[in-house]
Amino acid sequence: MGSPRFSEARTESDGRRALVVVIDACGVGALPDADRYGDADANTLAHVAQDVGGLVLPTLQRLGLGTIVPLHGVTPVRDPVLHGRLHPLGPGKDSTAGHWELMGVAVDHAPPTYPDGLPDGLIRRLEAAVRAEFICNRPYNGITAIDDYGEEHLRTGSLILYTSADSVLQLAAHVDRVPPEALYRACAAARRVMQGVDAVGRVIARPFSGAPGAFERTNGRRDFALAPPRRSYLQELTEGGVPVHTVGKVHDLFAGIGVSVAHPAATNALALPATTELVRTLPHGFIFTNLIDTDQVYGHRKDAEGFHDALQRIDAELAIWLRLIGPGDLLILTADHGVDPHSLGFDHTREYVPLLATLGGQGLPSETSTRQSETRHDGPMADVGASVLRWLTGRTTDALPGQPFAALSTRRAACLGRPA
Repeated sequence: MGSPRFSEARTESDGRRALVVVIDACGVGALPDADRYGDADANTLAHVAQDVGGLVLPTLQRLGLGTIVPLHGVTPVRDPVLHGRLHPLGPGKDSTAGHWELMGVAVDHAPPTYPDGLPDGLIRRLEAAVRAEFICNRPYNGITAIDDYGEEHLRTGSLILYTSADSVLQLAAHVDRVPPEALYRACAAARRVMQGVDAVGRVIARPFSGAPGAFERTNGRRDFALAPPRRSYLQELTEGGVPVHTVGKVHDLFAGIGVSVAHPAATNALALPATTELVRTLPHGFIFTNLIDTDQVYGHRKDAEGFHDALQRIDAELAIWLRLIGPGDLLILTADHGVDPHSLGFDHTREYVPLLATLGGQGLPSETSTRQSETRHDGPMADVGASVLRWLTGRTTDALPGQPFAALSTRRAACLGRPA
């Protein structure tokens, strides 16, 4: 099958839209090098399905989720939409690496991690820059960190600093002891220190509230990410006149580069309606959404039932999006990494991510039989960004990795009533 035949360059008046939804941490099987990360047997969705006695996701099933990999409870369909598994081109297994890869940014070397906490010299530099002292300074689950150190923080004012197997440095503070804006300033100062050999992927602000024994993280999370080291498809789009709207933490992961409008949404309860509103009202452009709860709320806690519940809420909203999109709309569902509940730790896992892509007006499933081999696409994650660029601008670029989905050519033609 050859490259897609897109007839003409598209302009804003064409009204074309693309929506990429990243269901955070929904990996679908260990990558070939996963053993180097301690993740040789990882398969997040399969193990969640096993733990809950089968997934109940009717909309995702109709699209073909169960055709990508075997999933207990999700029946394969005869006529799936474009589907497959995508892999990164570079190292890493966190949100920064995953989202960058989707938009054509693959790094050569993994950013630093601190499995034993930060060294004393770096801690002293950070304390001087932030003008505060730290407690904890070790890999920790975020909820447990505030449970275990929250009272000491309230008593002393020291910030709770913790790391993980990912390239992150997280600072937590109670909103009554350290106002969120002060915590953000502290994280911005830490970000300036964490450069060069210490350039962690993200410095994350984690404000929390409540009384001892009932601490809760607020919706005030903010990520201070490294700027992507090279050009992304977001810049290709914005510089080509396509507005880029991000929902959730996507803006922060790209340090705002290539983003036209950011729609903050710290939870799925905020991100899902924000995305739906954009699908209802945005006349033209690209919507790039992260749905975080499967990772942040349930994945790291190994809460398979909660993970499944979050997927069911997404599945219900997806049904609405499918009713709203039209022939000029491309919808892509994917993920950024895994967080397997069967892994030994509480961290991300190095996995393939799923791909489901469809055009508005196609029907679910299609009314005419299509061989699955013609709608299977396995390739690099950068193919997502390349496909969005081709769909919205009619062009490609040799400057970035990735190729547009070939199978979308005939689907697009059918949706637009034109010959393939």
